Order: sequence, then C-alpha cells, then structure tokens
Amino acid sequence: MIKKIMFRPLATTTCVPVAREADAPGGSGSAAGCFIFTMFTDETLETVGAESLWRKSRLLQQESKTCQTTELKTAEVEVQAGDTSENATQTEADEHRTQHFALERESPIHYPGLGEFLHSVEGVVVKELKRNVKSHAFEGFEVNWEDQSETVSCLHALQYSEAQESGLQVTSLSWNTTGSVVACAYGRLDDGDWSTEKSFVCTWNLDRRGLNPKRPDLVIDVPTSVMCLSFHPSKPSLIAGGLYSGEVLVWDTSRTQDPLCARTAMSDETHREPVYQVHWVPGARRGGGFSVLSAGADGRILVWQLDSEGQLTLSKGFALVTQQVPRNIKLSKARGDSLLGVTSLSLCPWDSDMFLVGVEGGLVLKCSFSTRTPAAVSSPSSGLALRAPAQFSFSSHAGPIHAIHCSPFHRNLFLCAGMDGHAHLCSLLQATPLLSLRLSDSYLFSVRWSPTRPLVFAAATGQGSVMIFDLGRGSLRPAATIEQDAGGKPVYCLEFNPKQPRLLAAGNADGTVKIWQLSAELIEQGQREAAQLEQLANEATE
Repeated sequence: MIKKIMFRPLATTTCVPVAREADAPGGSGSAAGCFIFTMFTDETLETVGAESLWRKSRLLQQESKTCQTTELKTAEVEVQAGDTSENATQTEADEHRTQHFALERESPIHYPGLGEFLHSVEGVVVKELKRNVKSHAFEGFEVNWEDQSETVSCLHALQYSEAQESGLQVTSLSWNTTGSVVACAYGRLDDGDWSTEKSFVCTWNLDRRGLNPKRPDLVIDVPTSVMCLSFHPSKPSLIAGGLYSGEVLVWDTSRTQDPLCARTAMSDETHREPVYQVHWVPGARRGGGFSVLSAGADGRILVWQLDSEGQLTLSKGFALVTQQVPRNIKLSKARGDSLLGVTSLSLCPWDSDMFLVGVEGGLVLKCSFSTRTPAAVSSPSSGLALRAPAQFSFSSHAGPIHAIHCSPFHRNLFLCAGMDGHAHLCSLLQATPLLSLRLSDSYLFSVRWSPTRPLVFAAATGQGSVMIFDLGRGSLRPAATIEQDAGGKPVYCLEFNPKQPRLLAAGNADGTVKIWQLSAELIEQGQREAAQLEQLANEATE
C-alpha cells in the first residue's frame, strides 16, 4: 500500500529582522531587512492501493511434477548344502565253502533211464511244437499278470421311503450326461389303480459328499405313474418323462422350487394310452437343439418341440397300423386298421434316420423318420398328417418286446428281449436272429450293451437277477450273475453309466435302485474283441 502525504502552509507567517552588509563593520551601510518563515504541519489523507501482479503471475506459472522409479524387485534365495554319507559292508569270504560248492558242481548227477526216455519222446515233442507254431488257438491272447477280480460289488442301495411305503416300483432309470447323477421313476407295472396313484421322480448325485442313500437330492411329485425317463444328451439338468396318463413332461432339476418346465397339452394330438418310451432326438435343422420323441401303447410315435411358453408342440407324428406292416413274416390275426402298441424303442447311433420299435404282439420293426407314406388313420385336429414309418420286420417273440438296444460298436447289430424269456441277437440284414438265448424261465424286462466291451451285454430278469454275458467266451453261461436280494421280485430296468463304465444301475420291483461296481474283466476290451464282433455280424451275409 502507498500512503499519500501532502504539506499545507499555515495561515500565519513570522518576519525576523536581519542586518544588511552596511551594518557590519566596514559595510557600506545598506538598509536593514528580514526573513519570512512559513510554518508547516503533517496531515494524513485517504489511502490509495494498487494490487501487485507479480506474485500472482508467478503462482499461475507453477505446476506440480512427480516422478516414479521403476518397481524394485527383490528376491530372497537360500542355498543349503546337502549332507551325504556312504556306508558299505563287506562279509568275509569263506574259502572253504566256496571250494566245497565248486567241487559239488563238478560232480555230475546221473539218472538212470533219463537219456533213453528223452530220445524216445523227441519225435513226438518236436511234432507237437511244429503244430503249435501253425495253430491259431492262442492268437490275440495277452498275459495279464495283475490279479483280476471277477466279483461285482454293491456300492449303494438307493431308496425313497414314501415310494416304498406306497408299494411303488422302479419303472425306469437314466444317467445324466456327466455320469454323476442317476434318476429313477416310480410307478407300477403289475396291478393297481395306475391312473390316480401319485408317484415320484427322484435323483441322487453319487459324487456328492455325504451322500444319503435313503434321502434323494431331489424329489418331484407326479400325479400319476411315471413309465419312462430320459436325461438330455448335453444338458445335465433336463429330464423328459412319459406318464401312464399319456402325457409327456420335461423337468429342470436346477429349478428346485418348480422343476416342471414343459408338458403336452390335453388334446387329440397327445397319447391316449401309457407312454412307454421317451428319447431326445436331434432337431430337423443342424444346430437346432433336441426334440422329445415319445412312443405309447396307442401305437403312435410323436416328436415334440419345446416352445417359449412351456408347451410341447407336436412337430412330427407316426402311427403303426397293422395293415401297413411289411409282410415278410406271418402276422397274427388282427384287424387291418388296428394300431400296434409300442412297448420299446431304440435309436440307431449310426443312422439318425433309422429307429427300431418293439410292439405288444412281439414284432420288432425297422422304421424311418423320413418316410412319406401316410398312415391309414385319421389325423389330429392340428392337421399334421401321421405317417407310416415301418420299413422291415424281424422274427417275432412269443409276447411283448420289453427292450431293444442297438450296438454301439456295430451298425448292423441289435439286441431285443421280451416276455418269452429269450434274448435275440439280430442283424439289420436278415429277418431271423443270429443268436437266440433263453436267459430266464420268467420275463426279460431290460437288455443293454456294455459301453466299453463290444461282446458284453446285461439283461434284467423277472426272477430278481441281473445277468452279464460275454459272447467272446466259448460257453453261453453268464460271465456274472448279480442277485438283487429283492426276494425274487423282478428287476424292471438297468442302465450302464456311459461316463463311468464300472457302474451299473438296476431298479427293482421293491422300489430300490442298486448301484453295482463291475470288475475290470467286465469293462476292459480285449485285443481282438471288435474283430470277433465283426466276424459274428458277417454270419448274416454268408
């Protein structure tokens, strides 16, 4: 700040006389004069300020600058020298014992008549050795020095108390795509009021810690008997099921509160009798997902698509009419316009257009999805025309066909079993079976190929046992027989685990699901096993 100071003269002045130079000695005598003094005082007025721009300009020019060195990396390394030691022992040589042993070796041993005997049998032995060189009896035989156990052990006995108290039976089994979860359907296959009796679908995760065999991980209440189940091929939580009422449902086990995600509407498009088979089939378009195929006792085979509103809509339909069945075999007397009830069905893993069905009368039919022949029945109200899929028929059983399964190792072979207690090994190239085995004096309810052994299959009997056969053996006796300990009650279903081939699930009439662990001999494929199966299949063309 700058202070402004001004000086003002006072109003009074003072005059002081002063002598001139004449008054001084020797002066000229000039007249006298005076000084006039004016008096001043200080006075402060208002201040005037001017802001400095120098400091402000310096501040505006200042900037913050930082710098950082690269990250310093440190490491600690320690070195430890190892302590080593060497120890050795040496026994003293026993010269006397060594010499004694040498003397014993030098002394020959003579057996009277040994030389003569060897000379007499030399020709016979050489002849047999030459025959062995040319023989193929042991071709492909591999020596396995490991101890192979042929036993089959029970890992779990899965039960649901409420189903057992109601006297329900295990009607169907299915493993999910991961091989860790098994699902079972409860219902009835003998007697009772099936249409109104409540039933269940239960699942167990065998890989879960703390598995409780008597407490399922999930229980789904169903208003009527569940006759069949099938897990989705790639989605481990989706299950399709067929009911005694003719309905087809799809459940999502990841939705524990309300697992039902789709069902067929009640209309003339749906089945009118029990649904005995459900399968997932690829959609018509590549990458279009899967559809649900159902087959029932009403003789219709229907393909359903899941829509966004939770409904299964009919996309394709087939009907097995008696008069449209191929006539390469004799048919029992029946009305020409009657339908053949489907009791079993198998999709061909080698040909997506082909499937096999077994019917109540004992026929096994080869069918095609791409058939254009209209079925001789009335079409449903939707206007979708039903078609006749049967292309070829095989030799019949003396009763309903309960199971059909196509071989996963050969495109032309399949197994079928039925109420007559026989299992037929058949070829798609001929009507008569390659092999007919009477496995039980009672019914056969299920038959399945092994997923790892081309010549091994398992069958479930009405006498309460599961028999495993190896066609590579010279004998037709079972390689293993599993007694379910169910008091002689039937075994209605069985399924190999596709991801864990050691596991085999079997469902009993007493409501128990047994999980069996198979021995290594029953799951490890032999060197020439596939070739033996091929040789067996070639017998059809000879």
